[in-house]
Amino acid sequence: MKKYDIVLLTESRYVNPSVNTEYVNNILLEDEILRKELEKRGLQVTRQDWADPEFDWGLCEKAVFRTTWDYFHRFNEFKSWLEQVKNQTQLINTYEVIRWNMDKKYLMELEEKGVTIPPTRIVKKEENKSLQILQSELGWDEFVLKPTVSGAGRHTYRICKSSLGEYEGLFGELLEKEDMMVQEFQRSITHKGEVSLLFFGTNYSHSILKKAKKGDFRVQDDFGGTVHPYTASKEEVTFAKSALEASGKNTAYARVDIIWDNDNNLALSELELIEPELWLRNYPQGGKFFADAILREF
Repeated sequence: MKKYDIVLLTESRYVNPSVNTEYVNNILLEDEILRKELEKRGLQVTRQDWADPEFDWGLCEKAVFRTTWDYFHRFNEFKSWLEQVKNQTQLINTYEVIRWNMDKKYLMELEEKGVTIPPTRIVKKEENKSLQILQSELGWDEFVLKPTVSGAGRHTYRICKSSLGEYEGLFGELLEKEDMMVQEFQRSITHKGEVSLLFFGTNYSHSILKKAKKGDFRVQDDFGGTVHPYTASKEEVTFAKSALEASGKNTAYARVDIIWDNDNNLALSELELIEPELWLRNYPQGGKFFADAILREF
């Protein structure tokens, strides 16, 4: 089999798609932008489904996470794959970074280091908790419920005090299977949206604004969210950079998602270090920065 310098990690749906929707075309375009930049630098590059049992990972020098967007549906399988592949090729971002970032409990660690996040409570599987008890303890009239390991809005619900009963059964079912988290609902998400700031290495590259469709709070395009050009302020870039620095992780790429909390202060929504969408199609120059950051890992 042929050896490669770089494998861009994706999932089976996006290797040789039979139907090219706008969504799929965006994925292919983003990977092509990065591939061309890496090939300009003399590297042999291919794309590969992370879960392909036939692929010999010892044949590639580096594996760069890109669109492995099914891993949170196959979490145990993904963890086993990581344990195997970490000894066969260099993962970018690194194995240590990926494992740390897989579970959103990292937000509590960053809060302890002074990073502002929305008020958050982790609910572990073994806890005997109901939403009624949680709401009584926390005093929030409205909050968001989601798993600590998730993506693309999986099992993410907006719950108010008057609707607790509607979600009690679901909450109990989810808590039997995985750790959950509740966050006080931040009202600005419905009208200001969420800003994503992209970093390659430690350098800020570009940003975009994600907005939820009318009547929703989820900014992902899976739920009708839209993407808009955005020029981040100096304050926003500084905040995002400080959140990334607080992680203490060396990264080739990072996406820092920020919102405005209920006191109108900047707050970290998520620190995406595994497989974030990077919107290189909106800012192709970012492909050059990304390729340079990967080269620095050699």
